[in-house]
Amino acid sequence: MMDFRIPFGDWITSGLDWVQQNLGWLFDFLRALFEGMYDGVYWIFSTPPEWAVILVVAALALLARGWRFAVGTLVGLLFIVGVNQWDNAMSSLALVIVAACLAIVISVPLGIWAARSPVVSAVVKPVMDFLQTMPALVYLIPAIALFRIGVPPGIFATILFALAPGVRLTELGIRGVDKEVVEAGQAFGASPGRILRQIQLPLAMPSIMAGINQIIMLSLSMVVIAGFVGAGGLGGQVTKALSSLDKPLGFEAGMAVVVLAIILDRFTGAFGQGRGAHLIKRIRGTVRQDPSTAPTPGKDTDQLVAADSGNGRSPGR
Repeated sequence: MMDFRIPFGDWITSGLDWVQQNLGWLFDFLRALFEGMYDGVYWIFSTPPEWAVILVVAALALLARGWRFAVGTLVGLLFIVGVNQWDNAMSSLALVIVAACLAIVISVPLGIWAARSPVVSAVVKPVMDFLQTMPALVYLIPAIALFRIGVPPGIFATILFALAPGVRLTELGIRGVDKEVVEAGQAFGASPGRILRQIQLPLAMPSIMAGINQIIMLSLSMVVIAGFVGAGGLGGQVTKALSSLDKPLGFEAGMAVVVLAIILDRFTGAFGQGRGAHLIKRIRGTVRQDPSTAPTPGKDTDQLVAADSGNGRSPGR
């Protein structure tokens, strides 16, 4: 038998030791940043009474997708309260929001850059392949080494785990924009920045929102795993249930994660379908009907077609 072994693990350990010794200040700063963002989001959701948060979320669900989604959201959140997992759910929600927002801030610009530069795309693709295929638990090893235990390593591991779909789908959406539309913008003298803002991003928005949706879903799936590094929340409850074989606690915490996942998925889906902008306008009370899409009183479709063809007296002939 060959006495051959590649000391890959030793190389990685040496690399992490070097990073700890030379870039410790950077990870201390990131730890403080993650903790500050997490505490702020958690304070927003945990300070008001439970019923107030539930009513606000149900009202947003009503405006976003209608009464069925509002009722489902109300029932789901009441279930979380009923199984005494509200504080843990808010803790996990804060972790997911912070990690997903940071992952979106990184992934969308990186996807745009990759779509506009073949060199960047060639570098980014294998990195995303690596991040997407690495087992989720392995992310906890460098997270603990660099951030110790608590919420920051959970946020760091969640960002790494959820980053890839955002980059891939943003790049795919930008590249999928019709080249003739882009060339038309260039022919009218539009700058590259204006073409990106007014042509490519709006047309690629469904793909970008699909990527954001995947980031949020992967972040939620990482919540449970983050419990192993002391992130608390629902993940901590699942970890506690595993260690003590507490089946009721495990199922209750798991169902609370599912409820949060469904609610966030439907909300991001509504924004991906353009309902989000309408929701914001309705909240601001500034909904104005687009004249180009406003119905024409007193005229049905046949009459409009006939008027356009000059046969106003006998529509349809």
